[in-house]
Amino acid sequence: MNRLLIKKLNPLAQVPKRQTQQSAGYDLYACFENQSDSIKIKSGETKIIPTGISLELEQDNLPAVLLIYARSSVATKLGLAPANCVGVVDSDYRGEIKVALYNHSQNNQIINHGDRIAQLVITPIVTPEVEQVFELSDTDRGNGGFGSTGTK
Repeated sequence: MNRLLIKKLNPLAQVPKRQTQQSAGYDLYACFENQSDSIKIKSGETKIIPTGISLELEQDNLPAVLLIYARSSVATKLGLAPANCVGVVDSDYRGEIKVALYNHSQNNQIINHGDRIAQLVITPIVTPEVEQVFELSDTDRGNGGFGSTGTK
């Protein structure tokens, strides 16, 4: 059985939840010491936003990673997105989940307690053995990089 265990580190914290049955991500909520607290994120600035929770992913022998992505509405309407583009939370981490939000907009933005700030997506991972070799197999693409397959 796979379960996502949530530990509230702050009694005001909200448990992450999916908004619909088909939602891939669990919304993460800002959690401050007081419900009336907020954080201002100035244009071009990054602030660390606490969620007040820690997590444990119980899984059936399937390695996974917890990824923190922008919420589309927060990114498009407010210009706020994770500073590292996608936050990586290893499945053995037990500390507080925090989101580093960067303000891409020209306006200062306010994050209030309880605001949905990001989404958590759980993704299986592959962890192959690493082996150094002197040659790789040939492909049609070869070492063609950026734009090598055209635009249309």
